[in-house]
Amino acid sequence: MHAQIEPNFIMNVFFIMIAFPIISGMILLHPKIPLSFLQIHLCLLVPGPIIALLAIFYLHESIVIGPWRLDSLSWVLASFVLTISLILQKFSVRYLFGDRSYRKYFILFTLTTVSNALAWFSDDLRLLLFFFGATLFGLFLLIGLKREWQVAKKAALSSGRMFLISWLFLLAAVIWLSEKTGEWHLSMALSETEILHSWEKTGLNLLLVTAVLIPAAQWPFGKWLLNSVVAPTPVSAIMHAGIVNSGGMLLTRFAPLVQANLSQTVLIVISSFSVLIGTGIMLVQVDYKRQLVGSTVAQMGFMLIQCGLGAYVAAITHAVLHGLFKATLFLQSGSVFDQNKDKIKLATGHHSPVLIFIGIILGLGSGIAIWFSSPNHSYQLVSAIILGWSVSFSWVQLVARSNEQMGRFVGGMLFIGAGAVYLIVQGGFHEILHEVHESVAGTSSFIAGVFVLLILTLGSLFSAWLMSHRSSPLYAKVYFWLLRLGEPDQELIESHPKYLAQIPLQGGSFR
Repeated sequence: MHAQIEPNFIMNVFFIMIAFPIISGMILLHPKIPLSFLQIHLCLLVPGPIIALLAIFYLHESIVIGPWRLDSLSWVLASFVLTISLILQKFSVRYLFGDRSYRKYFILFTLTTVSNALAWFSDDLRLLLFFFGATLFGLFLLIGLKREWQVAKKAALSSGRMFLISWLFLLAAVIWLSEKTGEWHLSMALSETEILHSWEKTGLNLLLVTAVLIPAAQWPFGKWLLNSVVAPTPVSAIMHAGIVNSGGMLLTRFAPLVQANLSQTVLIVISSFSVLIGTGIMLVQVDYKRQLVGSTVAQMGFMLIQCGLGAYVAAITHAVLHGLFKATLFLQSGSVFDQNKDKIKLATGHHSPVLIFIGIILGLGSGIAIWFSSPNHSYQLVSAIILGWSVSFSWVQLVARSNEQMGRFVGGMLFIGAGAVYLIVQGGFHEILHEVHESVAGTSSFIAGVFVLLILTLGSLFSAWLMSHRSSPLYAKVYFWLLRLGEPDQELIESHPKYLAQIPLQGGSFR
């Protein structure tokens, strides 16, 4: 009895705390409420992520209370989503000041992120559907909030159509699973999956895979994300609060259902090609936000590869860290011109053969250690090679190519510090998400990992060959193909927003 009281109390307090900023956001919509009320609204956003963060360390078991599931995964995702919401809304106080829809942004930011957080608490599949749909609908409204701008409206419609398709695929999967198992509770339905035939599991998984590929902007569904760059920067940033990276979270929730079959092969193949395409778009685009979009496509592809290989803890870690990092990059996009003046170039100084050899040994040692550190051999093989190369490359750039003793000392300290941070973060996430790790890891095959490495290696070699043959016709064809892939729809391109000419000189009506 005692074990049930404390989680229930924390859950009730948490739900009350996240309800307050929704109420304050609605109050803020009234034009007679002074804008200074925003400070109260921001203060009300603080308790939610703090309670979720404390629950991560205070509650150590998975408990289902009514339609809600309280476990380490739900608390981690809630703290992540609500923290980004707080940061973005604080940033938007000045950034969006003067916008005609100024007041509306804050309630939509709050509703979108709260819905997203509640989706991962939902053990009832109907609630999961509702909150996941509400999250996508909130993003649709945010993209098209500048109603006077036709480009924004068209971008919102483009995104909305894809979101609806994604939600309908998830709806089909949920109804199918519930009909076959007779359960609406996800935890109960997943415990009954042995009654499903092999073809039924494959069909369900294909529906789930399609549902997650769309919000993750994977090829060939990535056009909506490119179209959405017309939205204000905070809107682009909030997409990384559990929306574009919702694929890893959703697949982790359904992980016991996702086994090594056709659906995992489809997921791995599409995600692998999306990594290459997204990286190519990032390299050829000159527009900063489109570079970030290309990077997001590639990173989300790698996250879904992790899911396809059964490494769900790694996928969640990737989703959270990438979301925090990429949201920060979007928020600083306004200062990119100043930063370009002082770009840090890769070191090209004297090569120390001994230090380079040490870097190779460190890379090999790190890769071997990672490979044998987990039973999930397929993902660990991919992770070992990528991490080993990263360690070797970082050592050479920071230490081996420095010409001065002080430079090598500082580089060595940075190298050690980065390694320590990586070990702490990785170990922390594996400790916190031990339930996820124990229940669903290690389901993929060794061949899948080799396939991913083959695709990524061939892509890297092809890219290196193109870079050394820039005058070849093939280079030009690939360059312009990637450039065209990285462009939004033609109707969404304006050299200058035409709606600005229609706005009175006195400014917007946000007051």
